[in-house]
Amino acid sequence: MKHIIIGTAGHIDHGKTTLIHALTGRNTDRLKEEQKRGITIELGFTWFDLKDHTRCGIIDVPGHEKFINNMVAGVVGMDLVLMVVAADEGIMPQTKEHLDILGLLGIEKTILVLNKCDTVDEEWLSMMEEDVKEELKGTIMEGAPVARVSAMTGDGIEELKELILHMVKDDVKEKDVNSIPRLPVDRVFSMPGFGTVVTGTLLSGSISKNDTLEVFPIGKECKIRNIQVHETNQDKCEAGQRVALNISNIHKDELHRGCVIAPVGSMENSRLMDVKLTVLKDSNRNIKNRDRLHLFTGTSEILCRAILLDKDELVPGETGLAQLLLEEELATKRGDRFIVRFYSPLETIGGGIVLEPNPRKKKRFNEDAIEELLKKESGSLADVCELNIRAETEDLITLKDLAKNMSHSAEELRPYLDELIADGIIYEFPKNKDIFFWHRDNAFILSQEIVRDLKKFYEKYPYRAGIKKAEIHSSYMKKVKLNVFEECINKLVSENLIEVRNEYVCLPGYEINKDETYLSIEKLLTDTFETAGYAFLRFSEIDKKKYSDEVVMDVLRVMMDEEKAVKVGIELEMYTMKHFMDVAEQKVREHFKTNEIITISEVREMFETSRKCAKPIIEYMDVIKVTKKVGGETERVAY
Repeated sequence: MKHIIIGTAGHIDHGKTTLIHALTGRNTDRLKEEQKRGITIELGFTWFDLKDHTRCGIIDVPGHEKFINNMVAGVVGMDLVLMVVAADEGIMPQTKEHLDILGLLGIEKTILVLNKCDTVDEEWLSMMEEDVKEELKGTIMEGAPVARVSAMTGDGIEELKELILHMVKDDVKEKDVNSIPRLPVDRVFSMPGFGTVVTGTLLSGSISKNDTLEVFPIGKECKIRNIQVHETNQDKCEAGQRVALNISNIHKDELHRGCVIAPVGSMENSRLMDVKLTVLKDSNRNIKNRDRLHLFTGTSEILCRAILLDKDELVPGETGLAQLLLEEELATKRGDRFIVRFYSPLETIGGGIVLEPNPRKKKRFNEDAIEELLKKESGSLADVCELNIRAETEDLITLKDLAKNMSHSAEELRPYLDELIADGIIYEFPKNKDIFFWHRDNAFILSQEIVRDLKKFYEKYPYRAGIKKAEIHSSYMKKVKLNVFEECINKLVSENLIEVRNEYVCLPGYEINKDETYLSIEKLLTDTFETAGYAFLRFSEIDKKKYSDEVVMDVLRVMMDEEKAVKVGIELEMYTMKHFMDVAEQKVREHFKTNEIITISEVREMFETSRKCAKPIIEYMDVIKVTKKVGGETERVAY
């Protein structure tokens, strides 16, 4: 079912509020000052039903230029706008500014309502209609259907309703009720016995009673106690409806127009936005780099500075890329529209679209940054997903954080992510609590860095198999969780970019060059250990001849990796040939065939060695699960 929001726009005193009364039978001017002065100051809300029973919410926005901020807040979520022009006056300054704002905010469906037709004759009315149509050429209302009415007498109101019905059925698209719910707040008040109430147009998704949501940017959770749609209590409201929410846990004074209600953690506050910024072609001002502006987006109004990224200045009619440096935190979504105004004098000068709501700071005239923004401007959600994943060069982004950054639900992003995975552009690593994504380019860059450094490593350490995985983690991916890092390494191995052997990362197919020096050191160690037998040696006790400790240890590690030599002992690290320990294992196993316990003293006698060397033999047997400790330190039983 379609939920329709209709708005009015136009110059002050052209009859917007009277027109709404004629359509609905209700007066939207609720403030005493509004009724006394005869002008709309705040937003007014009411509704009416079309003959097919479609209920249309209608918003009455202020026409006076002093209340343009309220007008902008009212445009949020509108499906159709009635541009009201008095037949006795025609297009006026505020009409033009409203038109500019509607165009910048992406309003597409409009009806030109010539009001006060009862005050002029037919000849004047026809002339005025032609004049207005001529002035509307080149605007969003060029070619818009025209309705002639008198809101005071009711003439033409039924015909206007027919025209609205036709547009609603054929031209207005249904809202997405399955996405993340998002409600920009335009009014806050409290009711005795109920507490805090907020109103707004639900832009997307749905909200149900008892839902727990978050209020951005203040970062507080609230519970939905009650929902009203058109003054009727409901259990649920959907995108496209004007709603009033009675919320708990938050006091009225903590809230303000511009807050956004959405699921907990679904958006992220920011003081920086990437945008495409356009200056109105009939503006009297240019936008220069670092100009201070009033930003209006959703129902928010805050100050910002425009950091122009690809130009030094934007002249009327020109579009550029920019970052808006916000003076307060704001929660927005990619694709949100905005306008900017100077404040002295008050003047709408331009607007645009949010390309990235949570960007990194960019350098001006940086080609990569500009290319990234151009892709975001023209790209699909898949493109933007890719860019966000690609931007995480030091870590992997989770599905939760990706959805939060982009202000979309995980369900909305899933089809686009699957497409990227199928194309091999991103890699997916599911874990218990979340899913991690890694961009193919980032993986390739990392592999190239590792390969480059491995080559340097081998030049410095020719007898080492590679770099320890733990060192790779701390050097290249220290922000990545260890279990996710393991997945990344495995992915690089599967792509044959690197190889892992015994917890060492090495080049694929790499073999140590056993040159003359290596063979000489290997013989030295072999002869030393063979001579020592079960009188094991610590590394410091080995006579290394002319060779450095570092090089000898490197050769010894290779011998251990190849299972020629072994390290024995835990408290006291000692070294010997592997075949000695193989014999020792056989003798210990043979001992247990007739004995339940073996002691260090028995081991010492068995191998005719010292107690100092007998203990490492027992500790080695513990490690390879031949023995296990019971009772005293000196006794072991079969494992």
